[in-house]
Amino acid sequence: MASPQYWTNREPALEWFATIPFGMNPEGMSAWYYQGDGLKLWEEAYGAFNLVPRPIPTSAPQMAGWFRKKINTIADYKGLRMRIPNLGGKVVARAGGTTVLTPAADIYANLERGVIDASEWVGPHDDMVLGLHKTARYYYYPGWHEPGTVNDFGFNKKAYEALPVDLRRTLDHAVAAAQTYSLTNYHTKNAIALERLRTEFKGKVEIIQLPTSVLHELKKLAADVVREESEKTLMAKKVHASFTKFQALVGPWDHVAEGAYHQLVAGTA
Repeated sequence: MASPQYWTNREPALEWFATIPFGMNPEGMSAWYYQGDGLKLWEEAYGAFNLVPRPIPTSAPQMAGWFRKKINTIADYKGLRMRIPNLGGKVVARAGGTTVLTPAADIYANLERGVIDASEWVGPHDDMVLGLHKTARYYYYPGWHEPGTVNDFGFNKKAYEALPVDLRRTLDHAVAAAQTYSLTNYHTKNAIALERLRTEFKGKVEIIQLPTSVLHELKKLAADVVREESEKTLMAKKVHASFTKFQALVGPWDHVAEGAYHQLVAGTA
């Protein structure tokens, strides 16, 4: 079990199977895998490494991160030292920031001492486990850099294909069950952790939405970064085309079916 993002130096296309900045939410990612050609393409990409991938959405959507100072305009990213990996990190660098690949165990100390100015990790639950709520005041959302993060199980291809068909299907369904349990687990734990931040740490932590103007600028930069990444290999180009087409399909439905509804329920419409 790992993240496809770990292997992108071997094949850039793997980035899309994990998540990309301003990509699909967890439901959209799952739909791409099982109703689109996402899983088929992933199997093709992993086949080169003798692996059979199976998706397990775990920790999405994420938060934008913890910041020691407020972000009011895109210019506030200039000179910012932020712990943020992968394509999200490249976007922050385009905005003028400096990305730092800090291991999880070191984030707390580096943020507390001011070695870095900001850091993303996962979401409220995992962030509180690391104690990040004690290191920086401003907790920003949404997690534009990882909106639909997916991890995976990678099975040895020869061993997988040697299984009888019924056991292969059983394994596939077991993974799909783990996918559901994992997603609902994080959904619940993040909700509980967010409530804790709002009550137990009121006055010490501010949960703030990134300004719309900042998100628009980040989205423009992300489009360039993602496009450039997609041009690195033929596989990346093919995966990017599939991902983009599917996101264009489900995006309007997400907006009509849930966007306005969630705003209304939250009292922000």
